[in-house]
Amino acid sequence: MSPAGAAAQNAAVAQPETADTVIFEGGKPLVGEVSVRGAKNLVTKAMVAALLADTPSTLKGVPAISDVAVVRGLLEAHAVTVTEDVDGELVLDPRGVKSAHFAEIDAHAGSSRIPILFCGPLLHQLGEAFIPDLGGCRIGDRPINFHLDALRAFGAELEKSYEGIRLKAPQRLVGAKVDLPYPSVGATEQVLLTAVRAKGVTELTNAAIEPEIIDLIAILQKMGAIIVVEPNRTIVIEGVESLQGYDHRAIADRNEAASWAAAALATRGDIYVRGAKQQDLMTFLNVYRKVGGLFDIDDEGIRFRHPGGAINPVVIETDVHPGFMTDWQQPMVVALTQAEGRSIVHETVYENRFGFTDALVQMGANIEVYKEGIASITRRVPRRPLEQAAVITGPTPLHGANIRVPDLRGGFSHVIAAVTAQGRSEVSNIGIISRGYEHLLQKLDGLGVSFELGA
Repeated sequence: MSPAGAAAQNAAVAQPETADTVIFEGGKPLVGEVSVRGAKNLVTKAMVAALLADTPSTLKGVPAISDVAVVRGLLEAHAVTVTEDVDGELVLDPRGVKSAHFAEIDAHAGSSRIPILFCGPLLHQLGEAFIPDLGGCRIGDRPINFHLDALRAFGAELEKSYEGIRLKAPQRLVGAKVDLPYPSVGATEQVLLTAVRAKGVTELTNAAIEPEIIDLIAILQKMGAIIVVEPNRTIVIEGVESLQGYDHRAIADRNEAASWAAAALATRGDIYVRGAKQQDLMTFLNVYRKVGGLFDIDDEGIRFRHPGGAINPVVIETDVHPGFMTDWQQPMVVALTQAEGRSIVHETVYENRFGFTDALVQMGANIEVYKEGIASITRRVPRRPLEQAAVITGPTPLHGANIRVPDLRGGFSHVIAAVTAQGRSEVSNIGIISRGYEHLLQKLDGLGVSFELGA
């Protein structure tokens, strides 16, 4: 690399969050070590939970991702004091909490859907809350009616306007029976964050039980909540008058760990993921082994590596936990372009999550998307009306191309494809990946990837 190129690369490594376009030189195995810290899907909700307390909370293992910055901005807009140290530890003090102007909430929220989870805690603390128009990754319809129906069940009053939705609680919220039509993670979090200080007992059925949900329950229990996780996706919460701050280390990010595992497989590499936990990845590890990937587990993490020969096609059905996560299928699809034979991925969670495959086809992959899914007598996950399926036939060499990142997980998959492909790939809109992946370019640099900032 030229001195100018090296300088550009170093600048990218130093400030990855400012990079919109990165040019990758692919075709080399990813080899080395990366570390994962707290899970994006837990840390942001744990920060919101601190609003429920009468004393400060300490959250450890917080990654430097933009979703954390969004939640911090929203908390500070509500006069919550947030301090941090260099090791990813946040202290969140809600004792001065007050209402924020809707323009501040809207400005800090951006495209994040996090503001809706502020509702329960703010209704308890202030008697009012506000939800701006909500965004998020463009991976399909993500309705908020599950959240709104639950909040109404607790006694919240909702008023819609052109600005968003304003909620009020003229008196203390009361426990309710909530039966979710689908085990939605977000709606389960909403119920938990609202029920813990509601008067009486709340019974939530058809709840999500992801590891991040269980970790959130552990946090709430540390704060003084009474929560029982019963069989068959039922959670019972006995409301309490007040909660105290917590001291907690966040569960490691299993989605990031799985993404690096898929990168090792796609590039014929060898990556040790420090912080990865077997118990949170067991379903993923089973599929990884079926594909032919190798892994070694120790107390500090998991080493993922390519077997050196051919890898195998597989059939995957995404599902809620303990099934194969929808967030895992996108990076795995990149690896499956290098498998010998036909793989099928049934996406049953989101109806528009195969948009990222257009770029892979542009790079030489053989992928056909069936927009109404594929029926099969071997299916274990019940079919959903909006599901899709992708058929990946390989192995197909990938070549460099100019591609644009569509969403968070699809974006990481595009990066995997770019470093797998022979030649140069220009990946734009790469900043969106910082929503869930900490120090992405630094980690790629440490794994031997050649890249530089685009113009």
